[in-house]
This record gives sequence, C-alpha cells and structure tokens, in this order.
Amino acid sequence: MGMLRRDQLGREVEMPEHPERIISLCPSLTETLFALGVGDRVVGRTRHCIHPQGQVKRAQNVGGTKDVHEEVIASLNPDLILCEKEENTKEIVDSLSTKYPVYVVDVHTVEDALTMVADLGVVVDARDEAQRLVQEIRTELQDLPTDRPRTMAYLIWKDPYMAAGGDTYLDSLLTRAGFVNVFGHSESRYPQIAIAQLQALSPDVVFLSSEPYPFKEAHRANLQSLLPDAQVKLIDGEICWNGARMRYAVSVLRRVQKELEGISH
Repeated sequence: MGMLRRDQLGREVEMPEHPERIISLCPSLTETLFALGVGDRVVGRTRHCIHPQGQVKRAQNVGGTKDVHEEVIASLNPDLILCEKEENTKEIVDSLSTKYPVYVVDVHTVEDALTMVADLGVVVDARDEAQRLVQEIRTELQDLPTDRPRTMAYLIWKDPYMAAGGDTYLDSLLTRAGFVNVFGHSESRYPQIAIAQLQALSPDVVFLSSEPYPFKEAHRANLQSLLPDAQVKLIDGEICWNGARMRYAVSVLRRVQKELEGISH
C-alpha cells in the first residue's frame, strides 16, 4: 500500500515509501538520484541522461525527454517515475500518470532547486543523503564572489536567438553569482531577441550555451564582432542542470568570474 504525497505541482500522488524501481525522465534528476546513493534503483532513464558517466548506462534507455517509449517503460514495471515540468511535456505526464505513480518537480530558482533535492530525498527514502547534498551545495554557493556585478545575456538558441529571461533557474543562478540579466524583466521566460536589442542593451558579458543549441567558436567570434564592447563567452550548458550538478555549475561560474577579472584589469 502506498502513501499520498504532493509533488511540486501540487498533485496528489500515491507512491511507495521505498521505491525500488525508479525511472527518471530528466537528466538532472537522474544524476541527483545517483548522488543520493539510490542509483542501483534507477531502472530507466532518457538518452539525454549522461551523468554520472560510467554508471548511468546500466539503466535502460526509454527514449527522450519529450518522446518516451511507453512500451519500454511498461517492460521495466516501475513503481515510481520522476518528471520535470520544463523538460517533460504535460501529455507525457498525463499519460504515464494513468498507469504509474508520477512525481513532477518544478524548479524556477536556486532555492527551489535546493527544496527539490530535499523533497526528492523524502520521495526516494534517502533523507539524510539529500540533506548532506543540500548543505554541500549551499556551502559552494556561499563561495561565489558577488562583489562586482556585471550585466549579462545568456543565449540558449539561434535562428531565432533566444535568451534566458526572468523566472528561470538560469536567471536565479546567474543572479546568485553576481550577474544582472538584461532580459530579466522580459514578459517571456525565454524571449526571442534580435542582435539590435543586444547592441542597445550593451551587456558586459554574453554567454553562449552549449545546449540546447550547440554554440561553437565560430558563433562566438561572429557575435564578438557585432558586440565589440562585450565579452562573448562560450559556456557549458550543463550549468542549467539543477540538483547534484549545481556543484559543478558553481565551479564553472567561479572560473568565469576569475577570467573576467583578469580581462578587466
């Protein structure tokens, strides 16, 4: 007999107290489950779930974050499926929820992400491990220097260009690292933008993410020529993963800050 829990969308879900067969449909959640010491209970994951390398492939590939193979999921007989609101479609959540306990997380800020880790620890019966991970991440975040604010734009797509706006985890994380998002007040969470807007807003830094659009050096060089007063930098898009990867994100942002300090002197 399961117990009723509310997921982060407020949905009541009946789920086991100690799930033994877990499917994760979000890469950051998959990595976090391994960090919580329950990787041996992860029987399914998406093809985009690549961390932790060397371990995650023992779980069955069940498709993509937006195109799961329900027949493969059925063959794994899961007693819990984990989804993420931004990564997985409502159609996937609704369909799977008719057959299995589906717990959905919803992260918009750094604090949301820390709450998610703690909640996930309760859901998969790894409370102590989750609290330790939350404390590790908080300690790392405290070491981020924020004494020299810089304006920035974080681009996630090309043709059309799209940026991370406000009410996004990326905006919250970069703000925590001392950056000021020039698109932070956009009505859209991921606004389409034009180069003319970037030129007018004149951010100190323009980040080109490696995912979901794979920006490369040629893109960086082209934008740098159009934005001569900005520092245009390629950045690992995995910093947008919350949960366990937040520790890595902090190390990336700390390195970026040091590089920018060196340029400004």
